[in-house]
Formats: sequence, structure tokens, C-alpha cells
Amino acid sequence: MRILLAMVLAFISTAPLADSTGERRPTGRTPTATETISDLYTFSRFQQGLLESTDLKGNAEVKNLAALRAEEAARRDKALKPIQETIGTEPRVAKTTSASASLVEPETSDGPTFVRSFYAAQIPEYESVIDLLERYLKAPDNAALATFAREQLPLLRSQVKDAERTMADK
Repeated sequence: MRILLAMVLAFISTAPLADSTGERRPTGRTPTATETISDLYTFSRFQQGLLESTDLKGNAEVKNLAALRAEEAARRDKALKPIQETIGTEPRVAKTTSASASLVEPETSDGPTFVRSFYAAQIPEYESVIDLLERYLKAPDNAALATFAREQLPLLRSQVKDAERTMADK
């Protein structure tokens, strides 16, 4: 069931997207709406990658959380699609390192070590997307995306704090 969900979510979020050439934007600069949407899609791909890696080697705790985050990513992508269409551009999604690459292999670690690595892999991704949205909101160039960013920030901040707390408890 999860694999089917992951395949559907991957199709929904990546089907209309172009592949990145690996270009980097200067940090600190206010991103455009297109850049913001592209980076949000990249974050969604990361979250979906977590689901794929936990389906192969995770425990029930991380599998359930990864499935929840993948569902949230699909909802976020679905909400972004009309904004993207209004802008009339095709965002470029950066190639991401596989989420499983930063996770400790469960065969070579005890359960708590794998769980800590699962949460630790997410924290920099969350911090990056939070920073992106905060920078975008300093000078937004699309009202709908600005509203979307304002709605997403509290949720993302809560999720990164949960990940930090859980990692510290494990």
C-alpha cells in the first residue's frame, strides 16, 4: 500500500516538472515565486524519498511518519500547482541526494541510531525550506504564493521542532 502511495505521490509531484541543471542561487537574496515553488517541489521530493527509504529498511515509527510527511508533500504540491499555472512557468526541481543516503543502515545500527539518523536527515531540509519561505516573504512577487508561504511556515516550524525533540529523546 505504501509503495503504491509513494508511486502515486511521486507521479503527482514530479510529472509536470523539469529537471534541474544544478544551478545555485545566492543565499540571502530574495527568491522569485518560480524559484520558491521549485525549491518547495524539491523539498517534497526529499520527503517522498524518505518514505521510499523507510519502506525498504525502516521501523514502524519512521515508516508511519514518513508516510504522513509524503502525504503532506502531495497536498502541498497539489496546492502549489494552481499558483504555478497562474505564474505560467515550469519550475526546475533540483536533483536531490537520495534521502536514504543520509540514513544509517538498520542492519549496521541499533534501532535508536537509525531513528536518530532519520530525524537528523530531515532537520537541515526543514531549516532550508523555512529560510526560503522567510526570505520570499520579505519581498513576495505573487500574492497567492505569499499567502501559501504564510500558511506553511507555522506547520514547517512545528515539524522541525518535533524532529529535533524526537531526535534528542532517542
